[in-house]
Amino acid sequence: MSAPLPLRARFTLLATLLGFLVSGLAAAATLLMVERYEYVIATEILRGQAVDYGQRIANGLPAELPRTQRLRGYRIDDPDLPPAYASFPPGVSEDALDHDRHVGVFDTTAGRMVFAIDLGDIEALERLLVLLVGTLVVVGTAVAGGLGWLLSGRALTPLRTLAESVEALPVEPRRTRLAEGVSADDLGRLAGAIDAYQERLVQADANEQAFFADASHELRTPIAVVQGATEVMLDDVDADTDPRRIERLRRLDRGVREMHDLIEMLLVVARRRIPLVEDVDAASFLRGATGTLDTDADPAAVVVTAAGTIRVPPREALLLLRHAIGRLGWPSSGEALSMRLDAQRIELSTSRPGSAPTAASRSDTGATGALAQRLAGQIGWRIERESPDRIIFEFPST
Repeated sequence: MSAPLPLRARFTLLATLLGFLVSGLAAAATLLMVERYEYVIATEILRGQAVDYGQRIANGLPAELPRTQRLRGYRIDDPDLPPAYASFPPGVSEDALDHDRHVGVFDTTAGRMVFAIDLGDIEALERLLVLLVGTLVVVGTAVAGGLGWLLSGRALTPLRTLAESVEALPVEPRRTRLAEGVSADDLGRLAGAIDAYQERLVQADANEQAFFADASHELRTPIAVVQGATEVMLDDVDADTDPRRIERLRRLDRGVREMHDLIEMLLVVARRRIPLVEDVDAASFLRGATGTLDTDADPAAVVVTAAGTIRVPPREALLLLRHAIGRLGWPSSGEALSMRLDAQRIELSTSRPGSAPTAASRSDTGATGALAQRLAGQIGWRIERESPDRIIFEFPST
């Protein structure tokens, strides 16, 4: 299916068709009037000649019928009368063999008389008039199309302004007052409809934000209870405890912390707000991403390679880093976590002894979640898991 014509093109086409119609009707009326006027002139001239000569002949006055190049007269019994004229009915007719000549047949007091007049000069003017009128039709149609293009462009300027205002609206819902800047017509009605729609979006967004806030508040309480119980259980175990039990408790602790971070990411994504970017110390920022994951982890198990400052949205970036570290399965017994900053790239990797389970074999690890990918896209970052023990973050330079 072909795409519809643009609105301005449709207006121009309509104006062009209207110009052609008006010009064509005016041309047809002009030519019809000229043709009718020519017939009236020929009729009056020929009838006047027939009446005048008929009366002269009837009254016995000398009357020699004209035989000039322009006007010729004949009696019905005149041997010089062309045979074609003898068959013409009464009235004025055009000679089919010579369109410049008109023939009039009249019944007078002296009998039927035939007069022929040559209107070649008028016919030449008529042909010139046809050419002129045709030119006017073409010019009039072109002028109408040009004016339609210009006027439609000016008429559609407020609509384009309204469209630009709508395109400039941010992603998050916002109240608008577009109807205040346009005329109170159909365009104003459209602007008012957009304002009303934006108002409904604002209300829906407010209800959604309230729902997420209530849900997060309700979920944080049981998560905090489970997290506290897990920490107590980890504090109560000793080195002689079954290592498998300790690993299960650590996995449970990671799962609870990850659930807490997922709730935080869900709230950040749902708010759809522009993140606040700050310059922070790179090394402290990266090391801070592990601060809440395991308070008993060996500080030597975290290797941070970074220098200078990094410009990031701290809250969102920390959530992503903690989520990625959890997906790598850190901390686990004997693991080492490496965090390296290189230009606009952060590399997270873990190394573990051969006897330790790999990240690909653990049920609590795996690819980064869709929610983390969405949050990364919201702040302009990109996440890529190159291998089971390596995750790469790429972020734009600012």
